[in-house]
Amino acid sequence: MIRKYTLRLILALCITGSLNAQIRLPKLISDGMVLQRNEKLKVWGWAESGEKIRIRFQGKNYSGTTEENGKWEITLPEFQAGGPYEMTISGKRDKLSIKDILIGDVWMCTGQSNMVHYLDLHKERYQREIEQANYPQIRQFLVPTNAVLTGPVEDVHEGSWNEANPQNVLRFSVVAYFFAKNLYDQYQVPIGLINSSVGGTPIEAWTSAEGLKEFPTMQETIERNKDTTHVNLQNRIAQQASQEFYRNLPSDAGMTESPKWFQPEYKTQNWGTLNIPGYWEDQGIDNLNGVVWYRKEINIPAGMVGKMAKVALGRIVDADQLWINGKQVGNTTYQYPQRRYSVPEDLLKAGKNTFVIRVTNQGGKGGFVPDKPYYLATDTDTLDLKGYWHYKVGSAYPNTPSPSGGISLIHQPSALFNGMIAPFTNFPVKGILWYQGESNAGRPKQYAELQPAQIKDYRTKWNNDELPFLL
Repeated sequence: MIRKYTLRLILALCITGSLNAQIRLPKLISDGMVLQRNEKLKVWGWAESGEKIRIRFQGKNYSGTTEENGKWEITLPEFQAGGPYEMTISGKRDKLSIKDILIGDVWMCTGQSNMVHYLDLHKERYQREIEQANYPQIRQFLVPTNAVLTGPVEDVHEGSWNEANPQNVLRFSVVAYFFAKNLYDQYQVPIGLINSSVGGTPIEAWTSAEGLKEFPTMQETIERNKDTTHVNLQNRIAQQASQEFYRNLPSDAGMTESPKWFQPEYKTQNWGTLNIPGYWEDQGIDNLNGVVWYRKEINIPAGMVGKMAKVALGRIVDADQLWINGKQVGNTTYQYPQRRYSVPEDLLKAGKNTFVIRVTNQGGKGGFVPDKPYYLATDTDTLDLKGYWHYKVGSAYPNTPSPSGGISLIHQPSALFNGMIAPFTNFPVKGILWYQGESNAGRPKQYAELQPAQIKDYRTKWNNDELPFLL
C-alpha cells in the first residue's frame, strides 16, 4: 500500500516537474505571425527558472536564460521584409517550431465601434471586395475582449494569426483591412494587423494607469477598482436595482392582447401613421421611451414567391423584432448593427403579406435611422419598404431613467489597456491606428487632454518617441 502511494507520488512529481519545464509562448508568437521589419525584435515566453532557451531563425542562433520569475526574453536583430520563414525555440526538453512567419509592417488597430466593425457586418456593400480578398500576406490577430481592473496582464487567453481570404476576412476590421490593402497594393510588403478594439468604450479605458497620472479622479477610480469585493458588491446592487426597474415596467399591449399585434388576423383599428425611415420624436411623438409597433400590408408579386429573400431594415434605435405573416424572421437587441434578415423561401405569398416591426427604445430618439437601406429583395426583384406605416404604442416607459451605478468593466480607466494592449507592448509595431471618440462626446474639453496623454503613453510603452499614431 505504502509502495503504491510512494510510486504515485513520485510519478505525480515527475509529471508536475515536466509540465513546469515546458516552454510556453504568448498567443501572439505563433504560426503565421508578422514581425516588424527594420526593428530589433523581442521573442519571449515562460519556462523553468534558470533554463537556457535557444532560438534559431534565418540560419542563426540566439539564446537567453529564464529568470527566477519564469520569464525569458531574447532580442533578435533587424530583418528586411520577406518570408515565409520558420523559427525554432528549444530548451532542455522542449523544441517548438513556429511556421509561416512573415516580416513586414505591423499595426496596432484599436478603439471602439468603427474599428470593431468587421466585413461580415457589411458583406452586401463589400461583396466584391470580400470575394476578391486573396491576400495571404495581410494577416490579422484578433484580440478577445478582456477588461482587467487589477493591472496589466502578460498574455491574452486566445488568439491566432489569420490571412486575408474570402472566409477569414469576414472577421477583419473594415477600417484596418482597407488600410492594409492600400498599403500592400502600393508597397508589396507583408502587413500584420493586431485588432484590439471594443465597441462603446471611452479613451481612458485604453490608456494605462501611468498614462492617466495627470487625471486625479481617474487615478482614484483605478485604485478603488482594484478592490474586487467593492466592484462585485456595486455590480450586484446595480443588477438587483435594474431587475426591479424592468420588472415594474408597464406591460406591452401588443404582446398581451389577443390576437397579438404581430398576428395576421389582428386588425389595425385606430392606429396612426409614421414614416420609415425616421424617428418618432421628429414626427410628433415627443418624449416617448418604450415600445412602438409598426405594421404594413406589403403586396408581393408572384415572381418573388418561393424564393429565399432578405429584408434590410437599415439601423433601428434601439432594439427590434420583425414578423412576416406572423412568423418572426429576425431580431436585434441594440442599435448599432445593420439589420439584415433572411426570409424563408416558403414564407412569402403572392398578394398581401403582413409585415410587423416591434421597436423598443430606452432613451433619446427612437425609430429608424435615415439614409439607410430599407427593402425586401430576392435574387431578381427588390421592393422598397420606405414610406408610411401604421403605428401604435405598445408600452410607454416612465420618464425616470433606468438605474445605474454598477461598474461596467469595459468603461473603467485602464481596464482595456491592461487586458488588450499591455500584452503586446513588447512586440515592435510600425504604428497605431486609432478610431474612437463617440463614447467621450459629452466631455470634449477633457478629451482634448486625454488624447495627447494616450499618444504619449503608447510611445512610452513601446519605447519609441516617434511612434506614428494615426487617428
